[in-house]
Formats: sequence, structure tokens, C-alpha cells
Amino acid sequence: MAVIRFAPGARPAVWRGSLAWTGSWQPWRLPPDLIATAHAPGLVTTARMPAGVRAVVRTDATALELRTFAVNDEVTSLDVVVDGTLWRRTPLTAGAATSQVTLPPGAKVVEVWLPQFGELRTGPLVLHGATYATAADEGFRWVTYGSSITQCRSASGPSETWPALVARRLGWDLTCLGFAGECHLDPVVARTITRTPVDLISLCLGINIYGRASLGPRTLAGQVSGFVQTIRDAQPHVPIVVISPIVSPSRERSPNQAMMTLDDVRGTVTDAVTTLRRRGDAQLHLIDGPSVLGPDDAHLLADGLHPGADGYHLMAERLAPRLAAIAPEP
Repeated sequence: MAVIRFAPGARPAVWRGSLAWTGSWQPWRLPPDLIATAHAPGLVTTARMPAGVRAVVRTDATALELRTFAVNDEVTSLDVVVDGTLWRRTPLTAGAATSQVTLPPGAKVVEVWLPQFGELRTGPLVLHGATYATAADEGFRWVTYGSSITQCRSASGPSETWPALVARRLGWDLTCLGFAGECHLDPVVARTITRTPVDLISLCLGINIYGRASLGPRTLAGQVSGFVQTIRDAQPHVPIVVISPIVSPSRERSPNQAMMTLDDVRGTVTDAVTTLRRRGDAQLHLIDGPSVLGPDDAHLLADGLHPGADGYHLMAERLAPRLAAIAPEP
């Protein structure tokens, strides 16, 4: 029986969800060749966090091994999923670590999900006792963009963020562009999505813009429209789903420094999408955030803003069928 190694970025495409790998296998969720145009250090930092990055392989291996290096103690955990079920969750801390996991016998699909939060570099996925190992099917390609509520630091683990749960439920190939505190309609993100092969795009817009007051009544609707239209020009036939902010009770009627309440932000995002649909973009869709997590679900917000683990599961339960209904047939 063999020892088989799959280096990040190598072919076949075992490693998924990263747009590039640099240096000692540093994953990037924005292209390194574009990152200098971001002019946002926080966005650069979160783009180096491997939310949604994973290895997916069909194999009869009896064990796996993965070496990682975490920059600091903010890093969350490493999840190993076997045939769709969580098999092992390993908490990580700062520094180097080697995760060794015994696997059940026989043929299976193994997924190794890197932490959704914290900067991390990884070595090759090493499979022990294997007679074969190959990349699993890539499937329907889905890109989702958003804030910390898409990156999901407080999820139970990286395989249980709401995007990961939706992707696993529907068999979709996820690229997660959730950037904690950094969802401000940055042009570098729009340009990234324009050059990414994709079958469905979802955009969760508004909460960071409210929190930082980065856009106001004069600019927000136009920036939403411009961001969507930039993507649409490059992806003319791909459905785009805009999700307005989920509920945050203390922010709904409280004006920020730009004199917008969260309800104002939600209404402006809705107006921008409605205008584009009225102008003929039938492949643009809107999901009202409170229909995903609303006032009756506020007890699932860990801090009044971010869902806890149960909240992310509920978001996935409600979003999966709605996104699936919008998705084109394979």
C-alpha cells in the first residue's frame, strides 16, 4: 500500500476553495496579483484566512496526515469529513502542528476543511495505506461573498459554516469570499468574481457598510449597482443572488455615522437590486435578510450581530432550498 501526497495547487485538483497558493503553500481567497489594488490591510489579512478551503479526495486510505502552521491563536479548528459526516475535529493553536487521523476502512470520500478563521499555511495532504486516491468530482460551482456572517468565525467548525453546510447539502463546489469586517463592495472583489469560473454567485451585502459607515445615502445604491453590473458584464448568464442584512435588533433603528440605520441600508440594497431587475436583469435575484434570520430568531445571535453555531445551521437550512431553486440545471 502506498503513501500518496497531494500538494496544494497541484493537479489533480484535490484542493478546493483557494484562488491561489504562494510561498510555503499560503492559501489566498483573493488573487495575489490583484491584492495590491485593494488598499485595505484588513481585507488582505482576511483574504489569507482559508475559509472554505479544503481537500476533497476519493480513496481507500486508512489514515491521513496534514502539517499546518498557524500565525496566531485566533485560528479555529481542522475538520475531517468522511462521506458527508464529520469524522474528526481538531482544535488548532499558534505555531506548527501535525494532524494525524485514522480513517474508516474501505472506499470513501474524505474532505479536510481548513480553519474558517485565522491565518494558516499548510503542507501536502498525505494519505497512508492507500491503493488509490483521486480528486472527487468538482460539481456545481458557487461563489459567495460577504462579511463575518459569511466567514462564520463562531460556527462549530469550518465544515459547519452556513456556506459549507449549503455546499455539502447540495453537492456544490464552494468558493467562500467571506471577509470579516471587510465587505465594502471593494472593486478587487468584483474583479475577482469576474474572472472566476462559476455557475451561481451570491452576495451578502450591507452589515459592514453599516458598521463602518463606509457608504452613505448618496453612495450606497450606486455602489451596489456598479458592483453587480461589473460582475454581470463578465458573467452575463450566471444567476446573481443578493442577500440583504439579517436582523440585528439594536441596529435596526439606530443611525450610524453616515446617518443610516440598518433598516435604511437594507432598504437601499433592495432598491438597487429592484432597479437593476426592472432594467432587464432577470438573472438577478433578491433574498430579504430577515427571512433568513429575523426578529423571531434574534436569540440565535451570539452577540446581537453574529449568529452562533445554531444560527448558522438555521441560515443554511433556509438558504439551501432557495439558492437551489435559483440555480440553473447542470
